[in-house]
Amino acid sequence: MEISSFLIEDWMNDHEDFATYNLAETCVYSMSMDQLFDLTGTDREVFLREMTSRRLTYGTIDGSHGFRKGISSMYQTITPDDIRTTHGAAGANHLVFYSLVSPGDMVVCVGPTYQQLYSIPESFGAKVTRIPLKKEDQYYLDTTALRRMSRAGADLICINNPNNPTGARIPDEQLLEIADFARQTNAVVLCDEVYRNLTQDGSAMMSIADVYERGISTGSMSKVFSFAGLRLGWVACRDKKIMEKISSHRDYSHISCGMIDEMVSDLVLSNYDQVLNRSRTMVRENLAILEEFVESTPILSWVKPQAGTTALLHYKHKLVSYKLCERLLEETGVLLSPGVCFGLENCVRIGYACDGQELRDGLRLFGEFLNRLTAGRR
Repeated sequence: MEISSFLIEDWMNDHEDFATYNLAETCVYSMSMDQLFDLTGTDREVFLREMTSRRLTYGTIDGSHGFRKGISSMYQTITPDDIRTTHGAAGANHLVFYSLVSPGDMVVCVGPTYQQLYSIPESFGAKVTRIPLKKEDQYYLDTTALRRMSRAGADLICINNPNNPTGARIPDEQLLEIADFARQTNAVVLCDEVYRNLTQDGSAMMSIADVYERGISTGSMSKVFSFAGLRLGWVACRDKKIMEKISSHRDYSHISCGMIDEMVSDLVLSNYDQVLNRSRTMVRENLAILEEFVESTPILSWVKPQAGTTALLHYKHKLVSYKLCERLLEETGVLLSPGVCFGLENCVRIGYACDGQELRDGLRLFGEFLNRLTAGRR
C-alpha cells in the first residue's frame, strides 16, 4: 500500500530538535506531573503510591472506566460505552479510516487541514475530494459545496473543528446543518475535534457526536490538555454498528492503551475545569501577543483564529515557505511550519500556545529576520 509523505510530520521530525524557539509546536504548553498535582490539589504521595502499587497488566481493553467516564463528561449524549481509547488522536483517526473506508468509497474533506484526513483514505483507495477553505472567505466552510458532494453519494465527510492550521471554527448552526444533510444520505461524518472547546471567547463547542447519530468525534490528551506525552486519544460515536466495526479493527492494532497513561488522564479529566481554564488563559494571552506582532509587521497578514492553538501567517515575498522556514531556523533558531506542508504557499503556520516568553522572543527574532529579508540582506 502506497501513501503520500506526511509533510508536516516530516518537517517536524527533521527540524524540531534544532529549534531554540519552537513556534511550530501545536500543544498547549505541556505540564509536568508536579504541576498537575499543584493545579488540581492532588495528594502527590497518595497518587504515586497507588500508581506504583498497580500490577502492569493490559488493564481494561476498551479503556479504563474512569478515563472513559471523564471523556464522556465532555459530551451531551455520549456514554462511556460509546468510547474507545486509542494511541493519540492520530491513532483515533487512523482507526476510523481503517475500519470504515474501502476502495472506491467517496470521501469529502476540507483543505487545508491535517493531512491524515485525506491521505489515509486516499491510500485505502477512496476517491477523495477536498473543499477549499479560503483566506478571502475567512476560512469559512462552504456547506453548499459540502451538501452537493453529499448528495453525489459521499460515504464519509471529514471535517476538523477547530481547524488546523487556520484556527477557524465551524459555528454550531453550521454543524447542525452538516448533520442534517448527512442524515439525509446516511453519510458518516468524522470530525477531528482535538482542539475542541479551546475557544478565544470561552464558549463551549458542539460536538458532531452529539448532534448526529452517525457522527464520529476524535480527540486526545495532547492539545487542549497539555499531555502529549501520554499518547492517548479516543473515538466517540453513538452508532453501535459503527463502534462494533471500530472495536473489531482496534483489536488488530491496539489491544489496549497504557494503564498508567489512562490513570494520569483520568486525573486530568477529573479536573477538567481547572485544566481547561489554564489552557484558555494561555492561548488568550498569547494570541494577544501574536496579534500585536502581526499588526505591526507590514509584510504579514492573517485571519485571526477563533479557537485552537494555530494560525496561518501570510507574507508578501517571493521566497517559498520551505526555504523561508529553513533560513529562519538556521539564522535565528526559530521554528515555524511551512505553508507548503498544508498545500499552500507564501504562508507559515505558527503555534502560539507555547511559553509566553518563548513566544515573545521568537517573534522578535522572526520580525528581525523579515526586516532583513525585505531589505534584501541575509
